[in-house]
Amino acid sequence: MSDTAYDPHAHGTLSEAEIALLPYRRGVGVMLLNRENRVFVAQRLDMKTEAWQMPQGGIDPGEDPLKAAFREMKEEIGTDRAEILACSEWITYDLPHDLVPKLWKGRYRGQEQKWFAMRYRGEDAEIDINGPEPEFSAWRWAAFEDLPDLIVPFKRPLYHRLLEIFRPVVQDSNSSP
Repeated sequence: MSDTAYDPHAHGTLSEAEIALLPYRRGVGVMLLNRENRVFVAQRLDMKTEAWQMPQGGIDPGEDPLKAAFREMKEEIGTDRAEILACSEWITYDLPHDLVPKLWKGRYRGQEQKWFAMRYRGEDAEIDINGPEPEFSAWRWAAFEDLPDLIVPFKRPLYHRLLEIFRPVVQDSNSSP
């Protein structure tokens, strides 16, 4: 978590030109669907606003994105009991300029992520957000279409894109017996 830590007290500013030269941080995300096609979302401990997000995190050097997705899920929600339904292409998003110095020690302009839609195969009681390095204060199952309204504003275009990509998966599983 130290690489992803948010430091609200970090100072310094970067020009638009300096930010444009920074790389994207490679990461993964998991759209975890329960049996009713509701999506796991959690509220970050380090956010003052009521923003909810899906599990996500960085890829370790040499790590396969799928393995990273299962690792992040286990670290963040205490379970990795899921099966893969679909995978996205690499999707980028930029941080607001004022956040660049406060996230990842100012080394990245945003993230380049591969997202996985997964079906949760466990029970709600198995979900534990209070692991060794907790990142979340609360969790719940949210409606698929509500996801963009739950996330911080600068990630809304990303979440809208994820709805486009994974909507056929959700629709197919809704029509399955």
